[in-house]
Amino acid sequence: MQDRLDEIEQRYVDLEAELSNPEVLADQDKFRDIAKAHASLEEIVTKYRQYKNVQDDIEEAEEMLKSCNDDELAQFLESELERLRGDVVGLEDELKVLLLPKDPNDDRDVIVEIRGGTGGEEAALFASDLMRMYMRYAEQNGWQTEILSSSPTDLGGFKEVIFSVEGRGAYSRLKYESGVHRVQRIPDTEASGRIHTSTATVAVLPEAEEVELEIKPDDLRVDVFRSTGHGGQSVNTTDSAVRITHIPTGMVVTCQDEKSQIKNREKALRVLRARLLDKLESEQKAELDEARRMQVGSGERSERIRTYNYPQNRLTDHRIGLTLYKLGEILEGNIDEVIDSLMAVDESERLKKIG
Repeated sequence: MQDRLDEIEQRYVDLEAELSNPEVLADQDKFRDIAKAHASLEEIVTKYRQYKNVQDDIEEAEEMLKSCNDDELAQFLESELERLRGDVVGLEDELKVLLLPKDPNDDRDVIVEIRGGTGGEEAALFASDLMRMYMRYAEQNGWQTEILSSSPTDLGGFKEVIFSVEGRGAYSRLKYESGVHRVQRIPDTEASGRIHTSTATVAVLPEAEEVELEIKPDDLRVDVFRSTGHGGQSVNTTDSAVRITHIPTGMVVTCQDEKSQIKNREKALRVLRARLLDKLESEQKAELDEARRMQVGSGERSERIRTYNYPQNRLTDHRIGLTLYKLGEILEGNIDEVIDSLMAVDESERLKKIG
């Protein structure tokens, strides 16, 4: 581990030197790439330097203890050594986690797709609640959100809603949300007070850059039509809604939220690009089988991952057996405790695999 960390630190120093190179400063694309690589190593290098400092402190305290003739000072040095050795163990564990292979998509922006599942209007309302939860969470992290496409219902729910989340580390935390979410509650329209169970499906896709995933114009069929509102009524007098079909895969994306056809087309292409990247990576993951499968769940859209029980104020994540009785707080966007637990289990399982 030490050799690997020394290599990383040297790489960090080399990149730091390159950032002050006039030739690099003159090339903005190159500067941006180097700055990004440098920033990606900062956390582990900082932790490693802290680790080496503590090791130096241990050596110094041990040398002092060998030549110490003062009982009180010796007692202090022994207690200090005990503390420092505990710090070393903790830092070693943190460094092992930081050395784990990173998901290459972790720093990407994401596109979140939420669809109402079983449960009709109640499922659509639950889809709206989930969207609000993620929007609040994004706001707390200083991330930017934008609705790309939506199919609202008469009661304020969503048959489907697609939105982007832009911000550093968005995918690294939200990727654990893919799957089927189940809600248990008494609908406002239920006169007898009976608890209903409904579901919504969440898909979290890393957003693809235009330069890395080229879509040939000949592979697209673009249809324009008049936007529709609740119940199918026309809400636009111009053909601004856009439906894009990717002919090779049969994927269809529709966007009609904007009054501008151009903006709807841009949003539809962003969604299509993310779906194509997800498809490509899913195929690669299938080829690698379990080696690349997330340990806290497969991330498959059909996998039930979580239950939100309103009468009990309870959230249960079935992948790791986590139960929290603070559903109200969680629905306000305070989902760090859930995500941190999922990340910890994921890291633990990956550490086991590498011994």
